[in-house]
Amino acid sequence: MSANSADRPGQLEVVLVKAGRTKIRYGAELLGDDGTRIVVRAPWAGDTVRDFGFVRFEQGDVFTEYYWRDRWYAVKEVRDAEGTVKGWYCDITRPATLSGTELIVEDLDLDLWRSADGRDVLRLDEDEFAESGLPETDPAAAAAAVAALDELETLARGGGFDALLA
Repeated sequence: MSANSADRPGQLEVVLVKAGRTKIRYGAELLGDDGTRIVVRAPWAGDTVRDFGFVRFEQGDVFTEYYWRDRWYAVKEVRDAEGTVKGWYCDITRPATLSGTELIVEDLDLDLWRSADGRDVLRLDEDEFAESGLPETDPAAAAAAVAALDELETLARGGGFDALLA
């Protein structure tokens, strides 16, 4: 997506930051902002297929993304081109900030996957998180990130996940 897409009404640029650098930037349609939670929709922003083994992100996929200003995670519902839910990919992040038309999200390496049927709930990238150095450089942020991952896993396994996105 071009940087100009945020110039259209109802459009934002999602800016995903990792280790102090912009990892990806893409245009998204603003679906809602209640002052705490921001919801956007965007097509898969990758140039190629990304196969995780448990899910493939590919051209035609559509993400409905939920970001919070007061929570340490983002939840992304993934649907294929026909509209079938593949599942939910959850990023552990610092609380999101909205600056003008830029939605800025700092990725903290930890992730969670919940399959469409809810049977598979996978904690991801815990090794990357450990290697990131965050537990040593910012122990409070690291503790908040781990607590957020634990909370999401509990919601994903215990049925509270759908209420989170309602």
